[in-house]
Amino acid sequence: MNLPRLSVVVPNYNHAEFLPTCLNALLNQSVPPFEVIVIDDGSTDGSLAVIEEFAARHPNLRAVRNDRNRGVVFTLNRGLELARGEYVFFPAADDEVTPGLFEKSLNLLAQHPEAGLSCTVSEWREGDLKWHMAAGMASRPCYLSPAELVRLGRARKLAIVSHSAIMRKAALVGAGGWIPELRWHSDWFATYITGFRHGLCFVPETLSLVNILPQSYYQSGHRKDEQRRVLRHLLELLGSKSYADVAPLVRDSGELSVFTMPMLRLLWSDRKYRRFLTPRLMWRFLWRGGELFGKRFLPPPLARWVLNRWYRARIA
Repeated sequence: MNLPRLSVVVPNYNHAEFLPTCLNALLNQSVPPFEVIVIDDGSTDGSLAVIEEFAARHPNLRAVRNDRNRGVVFTLNRGLELARGEYVFFPAADDEVTPGLFEKSLNLLAQHPEAGLSCTVSEWREGDLKWHMAAGMASRPCYLSPAELVRLGRARKLAIVSHSAIMRKAALVGAGGWIPELRWHSDWFATYITGFRHGLCFVPETLSLVNILPQSYYQSGHRKDEQRRVLRHLLELLGSKSYADVAPLVRDSGELSVFTMPMLRLLWSDRKYRRFLTPRLMWRFLWRGGELFGKRFLPPPLARWVLNRWYRARIA
């Protein structure tokens, strides 16, 4: 089977210490990517030297540099424009993919060209905690239709992990790419809109490792006062004609619960958003609150047990 071409875009800002691990994991896949585009966003820590050293040894790796620090979303969109493959993958410079991700994902996507993306189980690491995301979506490699994604969401088993998402470029562009106004939630919007619009392929193996660092874009961003404005823009987009086809699926799946209390307060405070506020979503907010409480306030061994029990329960 002829596999489609894959472009990998790695945005980097001051992650020189993580780059060797990240790039070696990408370049040593059993099915190599058509190209790896590493875009440095004005780093000051020696990242350029690392990137250029890899580019000298690997002809399929391109080093690109922004004229100044432009931010993550600008860099992602620049990479999307530069990518020449039919499929694109956007790993963070401080994350790592495991062997087989490209081969297994591209084989499945070749069998299901209608899919907007393929994703896998991911191991998330935050301090002393480790847990697996998306472990309960399916027991074998498969294509999941938009309707099946809603069903999984209603059962609390849906998790489209962007860190393992290999996306059809045309579908991602059709979803709006990485929308700057959504800031640290632009990846959630892009992956979920693409999935709910086209369906997705799923590989039930842990093929990516995600490091949740305190200084990451999401971790630092979602605590800001700007979070409410970002979430409001997300709801405005869902209410627009451009996303009228997928807004009911997002609502019925209950996946807006991932945004926790700030989203709940916003839905309740403005009448025009209340069509997204369903009894199931209220229940999901309670479950999500319990998960976050356990992760933040329980001792690490107990928190790890709770998280593992939580995600194993989602398999049943």
